Amino acid sequence: MTGEGKSSSGLRGRLDGPVLTVWAKHDRDSDGWLPLWRHMEDSAAVAGLLWDTWLPAGVRRLIGSALPGGEQDARRLAVWLAGVHDIGKATPAFACQVDQLANRMDAQGLEMRSQQSIGPDRRIAPHGLAGQALLGEWLQERHGWTVKQTGQFTVVVGGHHGVPPEPGQIAALHKHGQLLRTPGPSRAVWRRVQDELLDACADEYGVRDRLDEWRSVKLPQPVQVLLTALVIVADWVASNADLFPYFPQDVARSSEERVAAAWRGLDLPAPWCPDDPEGDAQELFASRFGLPPGAKVRPVQEAAVELARTMDEPGLMVIEAPMGEGKTEAALAVAEIFAARSGAGGVLFALPTMATGNAMFPRLLDWLKRLPGAEDARYSVLLAHSKAALNEDFAELMRESGHRIIAVDVDAPEEPLWRPSDKTRSAPAELVAHAWLRGRKKAMLSSFVAGTVDQLLFAGLKSRHLAMRHLAVAGKVVVIDEAHAYDTYMSVYLDRVLSWLGAYRVPVVVLSATLPAGRRRELVEAYAGGKAGAARSAAEFEAVGEARAYPLLTAVTPGGEPVLRSPEASARGTDVILERIDDSLDALVDRLTDELDGGGCVLVVRNTVRRVLETAQALRARFGDENVTVAHSCFIDVDRAAKDADLLKRFGPPGKAENRPAEPHIVVASQVAEQSLDVDFDLLVTDLCPVDLLLQRMGRLHRHQRGERQHERPERLRRARCLVTGVDWTADVPAPVRGSVAVYGAHMLLRSAAALLPHFEEGHSRPVRLPEDISPLVQTAYTDGPAGPESWAPAMAEAFEQYERHCADQAGRAAVFRLEEAGRDGKPLFGWVAAGVGDADDTRTGRAQVRDSRESLEVVVVQQRADGSLTTVPWLAPDRHGNRLAGLELSRDQVPPTRTARAAASCGLRLPIQFSYAEVMDRAIEELEGLYVPAWQVKDSHWLSGQLILALDEDCQTRLAGFSLRYSESDGLEVTSA
Repeated sequence: MTGEGKSSSGLRGRLDGPVLTVWAKHDRDSDGWLPLWRHMEDSAAVAGLLWDTWLPAGVRRLIGSALPGGEQDARRLAVWLAGVHDIGKATPAFACQVDQLANRMDAQGLEMRSQQSIGPDRRIAPHGLAGQALLGEWLQERHGWTVKQTGQFTVVVGGHHGVPPEPGQIAALHKHGQLLRTPGPSRAVWRRVQDELLDACADEYGVRDRLDEWRSVKLPQPVQVLLTALVIVADWVASNADLFPYFPQDVARSSEERVAAAWRGLDLPAPWCPDDPEGDAQELFASRFGLPPGAKVRPVQEAAVELARTMDEPGLMVIEAPMGEGKTEAALAVAEIFAARSGAGGVLFALPTMATGNAMFPRLLDWLKRLPGAEDARYSVLLAHSKAALNEDFAELMRESGHRIIAVDVDAPEEPLWRPSDKTRSAPAELVAHAWLRGRKKAMLSSFVAGTVDQLLFAGLKSRHLAMRHLAVAGKVVVIDEAHAYDTYMSVYLDRVLSWLGAYRVPVVVLSATLPAGRRRELVEAYAGGKAGAARSAAEFEAVGEARAYPLLTAVTPGGEPVLRSPEASARGTDVILERIDDSLDALVDRLTDELDGGGCVLVVRNTVRRVLETAQALRARFGDENVTVAHSCFIDVDRAAKDADLLKRFGPPGKAENRPAEPHIVVASQVAEQSLDVDFDLLVTDLCPVDLLLQRMGRLHRHQRGERQHERPERLRRARCLVTGVDWTADVPAPVRGSVAVYGAHMLLRSAAALLPHFEEGHSRPVRLPEDISPLVQTAYTDGPAGPESWAPAMAEAFEQYERHCADQAGRAAVFRLEEAGRDGKPLFGWVAAGVGDADDTRTGRAQVRDSRESLEVVVVQQRADGSLTTVPWLAPDRHGNRLAGLELSRDQVPPTRTARAAASCGLRLPIQFSYAEVMDRAIEELEGLYVPAWQVKDSHWLSGQLILALDEDCQTRLAGFSLRYSESDGLEVTSA
């Protein structure tokens, strides 16, 4: 099971004497312990099973490509490295930690000073670094390797706790040899034991006769990363005492019985192994997405499938197509083809926000259930963002997964978010939120993941256990949605991640409706480039940056030349009449009174929450509260989800939506209306914003056909019209309102106004033709050439200088913790994440590392009665099982019941930017900590432990850090100066 050279009695049969007393693990509560030889054997066996049944074929292929014996060599190497990874525990620096176990070793001649006498010097020799040194010494002295040859292999041992050693640490250890072997007579015994273990592993795992040939190998850094990650996973599994019990409880079982029982208990789902889908694009889309009778696959979808099938090998594909053209379905179809061709074992769908991730997750599940063989399949799935446990679809998967193994990360123990029931999920497609894959460092190893783009960007951030994130993405097809939505700061990380994905030969699909041509070229070059790309002429990519066709497909393989395809646009199209209107609430109210005389549904998009609320108040005075709906980012989580669901229910596509208002209705929204909501309005009013985002907003206007020539819409609103406001249009140079400038900057707003100017000119204007005008407008706004009237030039030049300084500042700050590009083959990963950020996770602090945003405060909103008691807010709807959630008492004397605590946690709220400035934030935290409930700060209270609690009074108001706060179910949070 563990490779050629395996003896009938396993590793134990090759060992005798003092080596059998060396220990690896100890449980202080039970006094159980595990010999080092046993843990080495367990880890090697697990690595072999992971290789054979869990690691995607593409990852195995990549590792094998670096070795002379291909995948057979790669398996041997992985198993051997897992076997020797803890050799550093056979040292005095480690063994002295438990007196009774140290005394047993001492009695066998392995003398050591006590932990106290070694003192702080122990920190110089953590067992990973010590193991790296011992393995390197063994390879050099016993097998004739040079120091340069050993590092690329031994760094896997040195980095198996998440951080490869730095050169300074290695040098310091060389000066303290007594930490590896006690000086004096016992030194020889220590050396004999260490060599005996390494010799036994070399023989047992079949590498002794391969070492001479491996000596000339130059392992690429991506391969070093993947081997390190595989050893980490094997170590974590083998370190789980539930799976691999300690002695003396498990001393009688054979190694084979022990490993077999553990593997059955772990029960990891196998990777996805799709066949290349048969049939043409029409058949593929009909079977995977349930096309309605008579529906035809769209040209861009057909072209994407054809291109995926004809590329030399899977690589990067950028799909640019209008909103509503089915880019998501195209990406999933391409992902299936790419996975079949590349050996990828899953899909990562990265989206800009939690809300878009939540919207994507059920679509991903539905696609999985339609895949061939789904009735017999078992897939591990994940919704990857910090509030995933509050998502009902994901929570149901977690409840129904019947796996009881509760594993923890060895060096960072953490409690699971839930404990599974005894239920099992029924076919089709057993979708499993697997218990072992629930730790924050392991979750991304799930085969199918939908989540925020942060999870992908973390792969470009120097952080602890970065190798695990790389293993997670290296085994998948990666889909990046809304690629235009990421600013310079995020793009610095995205481009670096793409360079590593290219090095791993990971297939990638990038989606956008409004991608600037320059950004398209940067994405393609980042993926195809690396060291090879730098050597090629940039001229190969000029066509990518100059292409103006739309829709457009761009494809490139790692190290290859880009390919462009221009599929026909679908027959769907809309002409949008643009009109400038004054930024006056009275003018807006009067205009909408006229426009809605015969009924209709209007979307008004504002650039700030304050403008949303001010606009809604003015409109309600004229149209009534019941005819105005508000949507923005400052709602508690459960209300935000309800808002999205309500908008889809009332304003969604024909045949799916219910109760589209017969009376005039106005939705006033912030940017939350731009992305991933399939809603359809008769008229659009929008603040001026960057042109790509304005086009996204237009995508909510006449999005669907409502009768022939839109005759089912009110007569006055049968032509699509967009009224642009938020600007003083009478000024010599358009003057956007201050809030819009604060959000987007003057440069992008003026470039947008200049690009749109031909569509505004009185007497000469023409409609914006969608989709034909999307690319010309975006490219005009995002190129550096002159735009707008000559009289605008001085103002635009000043705005551009400010924009350039801002972008340079963003790029500079992002580069501080950005991972370097993959180094030359054979260069060890020493110092790979040096000067990094420590742990990176999906918390507000973690997200701030890959997004250029001020750290925000997140609170859980509850209500406080006059008597001081706390309850959940009073308007919560019952859960899907009919259980009451509103007004449930939150006891301060004990942990609330799970349903109550979860209901409270679902009322999370991110406070607006006023609370992100240092002095205000400090004051707010201090005041919020006044409502500290000790009873909730226990490990069994994961829903509320560590949360900041914002208590509203019975009128749903409170004061915080000098501001007055008011919350309502209809309007969300309103903040005013006290």
